[in-house]
Amino acid sequence: MKISVIIPAYNEEKNIASTLDAIFASDYPNFEVIVIDNASTDATHVIASKTGARVIREDRKGTMWACEAGRKIAHGDIIVRLDADCLPEKSWLARGATWFADKKISAVSGPYDYFDGPKTFRNLSLFFQKYFYAPLSYILSLGRKGGVLIGGNSFMRATALEKIGGFNTSIVFYGDDSDVAKRISSQGKIVFDNALILKTSARRFKAEGTLKIGTLYIFNFFKIMLSPVRNGKKKRIL
Repeated sequence: MKISVIIPAYNEEKNIASTLDAIFASDYPNFEVIVIDNASTDATHVIASKTGARVIREDRKGTMWACEAGRKIAHGDIIVRLDADCLPEKSWLARGATWFADKKISAVSGPYDYFDGPKTFRNLSLFFQKYFYAPLSYILSLGRKGGVLIGGNSFMRATALEKIGGFNTSIVFYGDDSDVAKRISSQGKIVFDNALILKTSARRFKAEGTLKIGTLYIFNFFKIMLSPVRNGKKKRIL
């Protein structure tokens, strides 16, 4: 199956080269990389263009605008979201793709490893994701009521994503991954694979605070999971 890796990027000139080097070192044989320059004012576009990635511009700011622009031009059977500050291992794509041999699966995700964060935070975060996210996702997915998708570490069947109307561009940031999980669960199971670990930066936690970000993530997750879906699309989240 062909994979389309879409990477939304806003002013990521300091990180994008390392992320692209890592994904192009993947041992998976059939994939494309699409970088969506989301109204950057730095050299993100120039740097990404030199790596072999397909680079497009999306001036409407917001992760979901960028992801939707990438999805619309993607050719893959599997759509993969990857953030611009992640460092995937060579086997990451292959492990995620393996799950889609099961036609009943619509999406797959796994834990973030905040590689540049404090050791205690890094370990506690991995423990929480493995022993809370995984069982929670399993329970929600059983009744097709949702699941847990980590935004920048998510694999989605392209046909399933198309059937639910793609990414919800009314969401600016928080809740975007939960919204996709809620809607795509109607198309099949969501798997949270504890071994599908992706290294990512803890820079947002350092800048905004762990308590604030954690609270916002948890609040938006349950807000979305407990709210209704209309015609396959999530109600607008303010």
